[in-house]
Amino acid sequence: MLLHVPRVLEPAALRRCRDIVEGATWLDGGLTAGTQSAQVKNNRQLSEASEASQAARAIVVDALAKSALFFSAALPKKTFPPLFNRYDGSANAFGNHIDNAVRTSLTTGDWVRTDLSVTLFLSDPEEYDGGELVVQDTFGTHRVKLPAGDLVLYPSSSVHRVEPVTRGSRIASFFWVESMVRRDDQRRLLFDMDMAIQSMRDASQGSDSEHVVSLTGCYHNLMRMWAET
Repeated sequence: MLLHVPRVLEPAALRRCRDIVEGATWLDGGLTAGTQSAQVKNNRQLSEASEASQAARAIVVDALAKSALFFSAALPKKTFPPLFNRYDGSANAFGNHIDNAVRTSLTTGDWVRTDLSVTLFLSDPEEYDGGELVVQDTFGTHRVKLPAGDLVLYPSSSVHRVEPVTRGSRIASFFWVESMVRRDDQRRLLFDMDMAIQSMRDASQGSDSEHVVSLTGCYHNLMRMWAET
C-alpha cells in the first residue's frame, strides 16, 4: 500500500523544522548507505547524532504522534528515528534500490525491521525541478512529489529511486517503520476497515450503530490474530 498522508507538519512546525535543517552542516549521504544502495546514492544527509538532527527529529516525532491517519496506515511498533536528506547541486539523485531489511539506530542502538519506508517532504514542489520519488510495486510505477509537510509511506520491499534535482533543493525527512502487522495485505485490509468505520461514525454523527459495533469488533479481532507487540 502506498499512501499520501497530508499536513503531518502544520505550517508553524514546518517552518521551525526548515529553519533548523537549512542552517545545519550536511554530509555525504553515501556514508549511511548499504552495500547495494551506495552504488547509486548521491545526496547529502544530516548526521544522525547532530544537534540539528535531534532538534528537527523531535518536531517530526511529535507530529507523527498526532497523525491518526499515519497511525491507522502504519500501525507502528517501532519507528526508526527520523533522518534528513537533501538533493541539489551535484549531489542530486538516488538510483533504483531496495531499503535494507533491518536498520539499527546510531543514537538508540535499537534494531528496526523495515516494513514501511516513509518520506516527509520539507520542500514544496515549486522550490525544485525533478526530485520525484519513484516507487515500483505490483500496481505499477508511482511518481510522488508532495507539498511540504505531507508524507508518503510505502512498503520497504518496493524498488524506488529519487530522480535528479535539476533546480533548487529538495529537503526531506525519511525513516522506516516496523509495523505491528508485518504483511502489507493485512495492513491494507485493516486500514480500509478503519476508514469505513470512521465514515460510518461520521455519517451517524458519532452514535455507533449495530453495524459499526460489529465492524469494529471484526477490526479488533483481526488485530488480535495478526498483531505482534
